[in-house]
Amino acid sequence: MKKIYKEILLAKAQNRKLLAILLDPDKIEINQFSDLVEKIKESPATHILVGGSIVESDKIDELVLLLKEKLSLPVILFPGDPSQISLHADGILFLSLLSGRNPDYLIEHHVNAVPILKESNLEVISTGYLLIESGSQTAVERVSQTKPINRNNIELVCQTAKAGEYLGNKLIYLEGGSGAQLVVPLEMINAVSNEISIPVIVGGGIRSHQAIQEAFVSGADMVVIGTAFENDSNFFNFR
Repeated sequence: MKKIYKEILLAKAQNRKLLAILLDPDKIEINQFSDLVEKIKESPATHILVGGSIVESDKIDELVLLLKEKLSLPVILFPGDPSQISLHADGILFLSLLSGRNPDYLIEHHVNAVPILKESNLEVISTGYLLIESGSQTAVERVSQTKPINRNNIELVCQTAKAGEYLGNKLIYLEGGSGAQLVVPLEMINAVSNEISIPVIVGGGIRSHQAIQEAFVSGADMVVIGTAFENDSNFFNFR
């Protein structure tokens, strides 16, 4: 078992909660990178995720290399398609969009990524990705052309998450989507965490320290912060 996933499992066993900052390469100004790094160092982040549903930047490699140079945190790819793979990262969430039925996001992009991954040293972490209704259409829904699962249908979410575990996924990611109006329901997080034995990641729409803690208390093993940190790099400065 490789290092990143082993550490996530250990944290879960110790009830030690993890926090990831998601960086969209299209929204990073390299000339302001030093300030960004300092804000990350001041934060309680344990992991860095890099990627997004749509990434047009050709500077993913440059960004990953700078992050690796300046930070000691694991840098993990969060790709929307194989074009977002950087061989310089530590690992990759190999995301299968289990909530939808678009074959491109269930398996096709994964097949196309194999030649790249075979030549890399990336730690590949199979991740079942569930898009949850969040009050507005998100980039994931637009790009994948799949509908999110109704936020009130907790039973279906639990069954889908369990199916992902049965299929061999190592993580389950409950996602409201970038810029989500509503967070993943706390009762859903709790139900899924009780249904499966693998770690649960929760992201999308989380805009406050209280919301982070509520997700943790409900059973999330890792919370992902993206838009809130993009909009306010002082987000983690407790006042």
